[in-house]
Order: sequence, then structure tokens, then C-alpha cells
Amino acid sequence: MSLSWNTLLLPLLLFTCVGGLTVPAVPTLRQDGRIVGGVQVSIKDYPYQISLQRSFHMCGGSLIGVGWALTAAHCVESASVESLKVRVGATRKEKDGLIVNIRRIHRHPDYNSRTIDYDYALLELAPYNSTDVTQAFAQLPEQNEDLPDGTLVTITGWGNTQNAEESSDVLRAVTVPTVNQTQCTLAYEHFGNITDRMLCAGLTEGGKDACQGDSGGPLAVNGKLWGVVSWGFGCAKPKYPGVYSKVSAVRNWIVSISGI
Repeated sequence: MSLSWNTLLLPLLLFTCVGGLTVPAVPTLRQDGRIVGGVQVSIKDYPYQISLQRSFHMCGGSLIGVGWALTAAHCVESASVESLKVRVGATRKEKDGLIVNIRRIHRHPDYNSRTIDYDYALLELAPYNSTDVTQAFAQLPEQNEDLPDGTLVTITGWGNTQNAEESSDVLRAVTVPTVNQTQCTLAYEHFGNITDRMLCAGLTEGGKDACQGDSGGPLAVNGKLWGVVSWGFGCAKPKYPGVYSKVSAVRNWIVSISGI
């Protein structure tokens, strides 16, 4: 998840000064992602996956119910509904599927662009003919439901296929284990807080992760949406798991906005 044009550079700004102490800036702190170490898949395998686009693919997201998708708040921080579209039902991010308008963007009211906490946004979609596309809705966990440490989770999206500015036109997936919260906090102790709204996943040895272009996309287990791709250090770096916004932490907010 290295920095890209739509990255807000907030991790970089945030982590250059922590607790009044100057810390060397790390240029590869990411606030969005692309799959590293994954395999090509079909939208039929992950029919809840969407592409959030501003003339071109910029972030991922997940369909959670009729007329609603969940993505990351930092993906839409400076965007208007007129400038964004959603592509649903597509294996390729620039073709196939259906382009859908967005009626309204609901960022979480507690979203903090400095700490990247509460990195959630609900997209209220304009009506469209769902019979024309391959789609299904991701299941959602209950409020404060936990995912056990070491659970294998799947992250999907488009973008970098390796740690370089290279992108994939075809949807990709990677499977990694969740990481203990304490372990993740220690890994990022010089960069900022791992809050109760965050969960971590990745391999200790690195090699598999999300990277640029997958921000806002799903971290799921058997179609159940547990996380939203948010931020991290580099792409698939050893000892630095990816950081995801925990869906169960804001389940009540999702219901209050969408009714889902």
C-alpha cells in the first residue's frame, strides 16, 4: 500500500513527529493498497468487490446491501459525488460490469485524517439493474464481534502486483493470517496508534499484502466482511502487517446510516 496520487500523505505527516519527538519520515508509509503476492481471480469468486473510480480506478470497496457499498474514508475525503463512480460486477477494473452513480457519501463522523482512525465511508448508490451484472452482498459481523488471531483472511483488489508502480487490470486475491493486536501495536510503535477500530493481517516474513489501489477494499472470510483496506508500511514488508479498519467496531453506525 505505497503512496499514490490519491494518498493524503497523512501517515507521512503524522509520523514525522510523534509525542513531540522528531522521527525520520518514512516515504513508503501507505494509506492505500494493491495486492502483492496474490493470484488472479474472477468477480464470480468475490461478487461483492467494487471499483471506486474517478475516470480511472482509485480505490476498492464492498457491496453490503441494495444500494450500499462500504469503502475507506480517506478514499473519498476530498471527492464529490459528481466526480466519482462505482464499477460493479467486473473482473477487469477498466471494462465489463456496470458503471453506477453515487447519490451520497457518508464518511464516519469520527474519521481522523491524522491518525487514520475510523477510516470508513458508506456510499449510497443510485438505482441500477442488478440483473445485468454479477454481484452479491458481503455479510457483516455483529457489533464488536471478534476475529480470532491467526484466522486466514482474504484481501481482494486491483493495482500493484509487486512492490513497484505496476498495476493489474484483473482482480486479484491474497490470503494471509490476522495478527495479534499487541504484536501489531509493537510493530507500529514509532508510527502511531493501532486503535480498537483497526485490525492487522499479514505474514511475519512478508511477501503477501495489499498495496496501492486496493484501499477501501475488502478483507473477508467466506464472504463475511471483517475489514476495510486502510494503511500500513510499504507493501508486504517483513514484520509490518497491513492495517485494516475493523467493520465490527462500527456495525451500529452502518445500521444507523444504511439500515443494513
